[in-house]
This record gives sequence, C-alpha cells and structure tokens, in this order.
Amino acid sequence: MIKVLFVCMGNICRSPSGEGVFGSIVEAEGLSGLFKIDSAGTTAYHLGERADARMRKHASRRGIELLSRARQFGRSDFGNFDYIIAMDADNLRDIRSMDRRGEYGDRIFLMNDFSKERRGSDVPDPYYGGDAGFELVLDMLEDSCRGLFEYIKEKHGV
Repeated sequence: MIKVLFVCMGNICRSPSGEGVFGSIVEAEGLSGLFKIDSAGTTAYHLGERADARMRKHASRRGIELLSRARQFGRSDFGNFDYIIAMDADNLRDIRSMDRRGEYGDRIFLMNDFSKERRGSDVPDPYYGGDAGFELVLDMLEDSCRGLFEYIKEKHGV
C-alpha cells in the first residue's frame, strides 16, 4: 500500500482537492487498491468540516467529488504516510518543524515540485478569491498530481 497525504492550512480547499484529484488519477489507472490517499490541515480551524462549497462545486464540474472531512496534521502522520505533500512553502515549513529529529525529510514534498509548468511554486489559497482562483488551483493540482503519480509509479514500479 502506497500512502499519500496532502496538506494545506485548513484542509478545506487545496488539500482535499489534491486528495480528490490524485484519487481520480489513481482510479482512472485502475490502481485504487494500491493506494491510501488522505488530506489534513496544519491548523484546527475547520475540524470536521467538508471541503469549501465553492471548491466542491468547481471540482464536481471536472468529475471530482470531494468527500473528506477536515482534520489536523499530527506527528503520527509521519509514520503513517510515505508521501506528505504540502501545498505551499509555509505549510512545508510547518510540517518540517514538527519533524524535530529530521527523520522524515525524504517523505515531505512541495506539491508543485511535481509540476511540469510551475515547478517549485506554491499552490495559492483560493479561499478569499473568486471562481478563477478555484479553477487555477484545480489546474495546478491536475498538473502536479499527474507528475506525482508518474514519480510514484516509477519509484515503486507500479
């Protein structure tokens, strides 16, 4: 089982979308049984909430359902996931700061490290913006999640 966790700040826009987009790629490839996919937030602001309604609407238009509930990233996630994917540099820093002994650095990545078009950039938080921001995030995630899937496939011989 290959375990992938997507992380943003509140776990209601970007990370559940990463979870949904990546899950749709894995499903389309017929490999759902090989993956555990989840999402979390670095804060507890939205615990138990569904993904933002605007993000659900935009994802649904692309055939992606966002069904998860917000939860907070915890230290146990380091041992429970093979890939921990941060949506931006701030969340990447927060995750790394929780890895006090530096044991899990090889599991922690920036989402757009896997992008063909926006390598190394942040996936912006669309929460305070309009429709275009949600669409941009989904465009970025589709690109980066495809790259992440190819990376994992190659690394694990899937």
